[in-house]
Amino acid sequence: MDAPIGKSRVMGTKPVAYLTCNQSPPVGSKPSLMTFREVETLFHEFGHGLQHMLTTVPHAEAAGINNVEWDAVELPSQFMENWCYDKKTLYGFAKHYETGDPLPLELFEKVKAAKMFQSGLQMMRQLFFGSIDMELYSENYDPYGKVTPFEVQQNLAKKFTVIPPLPEDRFLCSFGHIFAGGYSAGYYSYKWAECMSADAFSAFEDVGLENEEKIKETGLRFRDTVLSYGGGKHPSDVYKEFRGRDVTVDALLRHSGLAK
Repeated sequence: MDAPIGKSRVMGTKPVAYLTCNQSPPVGSKPSLMTFREVETLFHEFGHGLQHMLTTVPHAEAAGINNVEWDAVELPSQFMENWCYDKKTLYGFAKHYETGDPLPLELFEKVKAAKMFQSGLQMMRQLFFGSIDMELYSENYDPYGKVTPFEVQQNLAKKFTVIPPLPEDRFLCSFGHIFAGGYSAGYYSYKWAECMSADAFSAFEDVGLENEEKIKETGLRFRDTVLSYGGGKHPSDVYKEFRGRDVTVDALLRHSGLAK
């Protein structure tokens, strides 16, 4: 998602967003058909687009996605991914392109099950990467000292991994996110945003995903807070206004199949 035009009262502009999606190309006489992962990506990027376009902040530097703190900017996008696993939402468009038949129920159940496959290992992997990032960028770590980054990796692996990296492992040399991708000391935000998005979606689950009236009411509250304030209000305050409390990890663990 990118924003060619932002909202600005001074310039008199309305927000415009576009999504660029790398979808599967047509094959022979068969048209371009989206994989589930591509659908999930479309929902994700559309979440960014919604925050950009539905902002009520009139000042360009704080409107939409501008100046939203790093660990909250992925909330709307990851939140939207949850709807791909909502039966009513998915079945609104998941039909065979030739016959119009809906997605077989057993495939839908497999899609949901695949999301939880090895989710515990995946979670520990992300926590491991986030911890390495924090350690290497903390003031306690001396890059000119005796402890090498690879030793930091090996030491933290004992806490987070079942099978430790090989002694000659040099994964850090290609960890572009924290050395060349702008995530320095911020890689944790991937998992934190996932935690926020799961908790936000649980607000809809709490009122009943089949309860249209309550879903609309909750959706409007989400629009008027998370999608509205942009960078004009601290994310913690925005979230409390939407949810009525701070974020908890409960929904993330449940969505990952690690708790009931």
